[in-house]
Amino acid sequence: MTASRPTLRGTAGALEAARSEGRAALIVYLPVGYPDVDGSIEAARTAVAAGADIVELGLPYSDPGMDGVVIQQAVQAALDGGTRIRDVLRAVREVAATGAPTLVMTYYNPVLRYGVDAFAAALAEAGGAGLITPDLIPDEAGEWIAAADAHGLDKVFLVAPSSTTERLHLTAAASRGFVYAASTMGVTGTRATVGEKAQQLVQDTRAAGAQRVCVGLGVSTADQAAEVAGYADGVIVGSALVRTLIRPDSDRAAALTDLGELVRDLAAGVRAGGAR
Repeated sequence: MTASRPTLRGTAGALEAARSEGRAALIVYLPVGYPDVDGSIEAARTAVAAGADIVELGLPYSDPGMDGVVIQQAVQAALDGGTRIRDVLRAVREVAATGAPTLVMTYYNPVLRYGVDAFAAALAEAGGAGLITPDLIPDEAGEWIAAADAHGLDKVFLVAPSSTTERLHLTAAASRGFVYAASTMGVTGTRATVGEKAQQLVQDTRAAGAQRVCVGLGVSTADQAAEVAGYADGVIVGSALVRTLIRPDSDRAAALTDLGELVRDLAAGVRAGGAR
């Protein structure tokens, strides 16, 4: 009699569930507090209902070095509106209640200021799956790694086309959940094509020991989602979704409709990408 494999939790569970269906997972990024906190929660729930497998909630930050103009505009509006960490934790709680694993994407300084273990404890208590930390490298992340391990949280670190083989091995070993592969050098934003080095980066990251690799930066259409889904475990979309929300408050219902339609198109594209 063969022993059953343990059920994976968090983002790993969602990615493996998608893999069992012969497809990649769709991962969506939305900033908390845009157009306001309640509106961002509603947007994330709309995305899940439309087919998103995993949600990244952005913690607004005053100097988002990895983010392009669209996300910069949204997070600045969130900060101007008074969005704080307590609001992000509330959003995590409410979005995680949908059943979709919910990560927080944050630059590391707010975590340090809050207290690393205290942040990890609060995130776990809210039902969060873990953190994506774009400006934190594993060899400088000892305190966060210890806190994440203590509270059972995913640790998602980034690799890029410039990453050395040594860096890929280090990142693969330190990550839990998945490794985030930036498709190109630069900031987030919609592009006509996905970075040409993305597929090789996924292959190299797997060769370095990563079990699951998801690709972000530049995916905005169903065709691009299908392309990336052909070789990655997950397809990450952010700027294209945030763009649908940038409009007057009087058009909020229309914004959510457009967001849902785009997520459905992207989900269909991911499914069209087939098994990797």
